[in-house]
Amino acid sequence: MSILIGGMVLFFSTHFARVFFPDLRENLIKRFGVMGWRGLYSVISLAGLGLIIWGFGEARQAPNVVWVPPFAFLHVAATFMLFAFIFLAAAYLPAGRIKAALKHPMLISIKIWAIGHLLINGMLAEMILFGAFLIWAVMAFIAARKRDRAEGKVYAAGPMRNDLIAIIVGTGVWTVFITFLHEWLIGVPLFF
Repeated sequence: MSILIGGMVLFFSTHFARVFFPDLRENLIKRFGVMGWRGLYSVISLAGLGLIIWGFGEARQAPNVVWVPPFAFLHVAATFMLFAFIFLAAAYLPAGRIKAALKHPMLISIKIWAIGHLLINGMLAEMILFGAFLIWAVMAFIAARKRDRAEGKVYAAGPMRNDLIAIIVGTGVWTVFITFLHEWLIGVPLFF
């Protein structure tokens, strides 16, 4: 469990920096340049992610069961994940009404992903991992909205076809992920 927690500390230290120290990013960019900042951020984040994956794998070998979720929650989580994939697609595609309404659809996607996984996973390591991502996404969303208000940022709605593209892409990736990739990448087969 210590490797998992160490990885999370490393990973979230970069991601929480902007929440707790809003000027840190700009100061490091001034000091190291944009590419230096991106390199440092990426190396720390990837090292943390690697430790999270390693630590989570080890923690799953000796599970501490906190609760046993009801089987029906699998379907609820699958539905949550459909929306998470659609919102994630909307975050990286040209703006539509989804992006304009949600403002930060990637962070909403992470919140939905974390909640969905908290519903269906009852081991301590899983609850710590998904709970930490949920806390980070909530705090990052609040900080991002605060920055938006301070900057007077407005998210203009693009054409509805961009939403349709996000829905099609998100649904397609969700289908492939739950059918094939989840078991292959994560090692956990889903109910299909």
